[in-house]
Amino acid sequence: MKELKIWGRAKINISLDVLGKRADGYHEVRMIMQQVDLYDEIILKEIDHGIRLESNCDFIPLDEGNIAYRAAKLIREKYHIDRGIHIYIDKNIPVAAGLAGGSTDGAAVLRGLNILWNLGASQEELMEMGLSLGADVPFCILGGAALAEGIGEKLTPVQGLENVWVVLCKPNISVSTAEVYRNLDVNRIVHRPDTEGILQALQRKDVQAVAGKLRNVLEQVTEEMHPIVKDIKKRMLEYNALGSMMSGSGPTVFGLYKDYNRAKIAYDNLSRIYKQTYVVKTFSGVEEL
Repeated sequence: MKELKIWGRAKINISLDVLGKRADGYHEVRMIMQQVDLYDEIILKEIDHGIRLESNCDFIPLDEGNIAYRAAKLIREKYHIDRGIHIYIDKNIPVAAGLAGGSTDGAAVLRGLNILWNLGASQEELMEMGLSLGADVPFCILGGAALAEGIGEKLTPVQGLENVWVVLCKPNISVSTAEVYRNLDVNRIVHRPDTEGILQALQRKDVQAVAGKLRNVLEQVTEEMHPIVKDIKKRMLEYNALGSMMSGSGPTVFGLYKDYNRAKIAYDNLSRIYKQTYVVKTFSGVEEL
C-alpha cells in the first residue's frame, strides 16, 4: 500500500483588517499572513475503502467535522477514486488557536493526495478546491507569506519575514472565530493596520518597522472576552519582543525577535505559566516533500 508523509505549517497574521460585512454574511478582510516553522505531521496511507482518520490529539473530530477528513472526501469524489485513505495527524499546532491548525491539515491532505494518487492538479486547482473547505485553506496550500483579500481567498504572494524568531503563546482557552466576528462592530474600528506600510517594510526586510506596525482589529474584541490575551501581549513586550500581537481571532499571542537568546528567555518565562508556548522561526520558502 502506498504511503506519504507531509507537513502542515501554522500561520500568524502580521496584520488583520476587516473592511465590512458582505450580504452573504462573510466579512471582507485585508490581511498579511506568514507561515512559521510549527507544523503538524500528516501520514497518508492507502487502504481498500473509505476514509479513516486518527490522531494523537483528543480534541479534534475524527469525522466530517475535521477539514482533513472533508479534504479527502472531496478529492475522492472529484476524481472518482475507489481506493480508501487512512489519515494520521500528529498534532503539534494548538487547536482553536488562530494559527490555522485545522486549515493547514486540510491543505496538507489535498496536496498529499494529489501526489499519492498522481492526480496532476495544479496549485491553483488545489487552492480552488481548498476554498470550499475554509477561507484559510488556499493560503495554507500557497504557503510562505501573502496578502489575503476578499474573504481570504484572493492571495498575492509577498516578501515574508526571513529568519525571524517567533514566540507563540496560547493560553488554556479556546476562542470561537464566529463569536469574535459576531461581536465585531466594523463601524467602530478606529485604528486600522497600515497594510501598505507593512508591505513596504517587508520588501525592505526591515523587521523593526514591521514589528512597529503590527495590528489586528479583532484583538480588542477577543481581549474584552478574554483579558488574558492582553496580559500575554504585555509580557511579550516586557521580554523584549520587537512587537507583539494576537494571531487571527486568537487567543494565541506572538512576539517577534531577531535574537534567539531573547526569544528563548521569553519562551522560558512564558512556558512556566502557559504549557502551549513555542519558539520557532518564520517560514517563507516553498514546502518540499
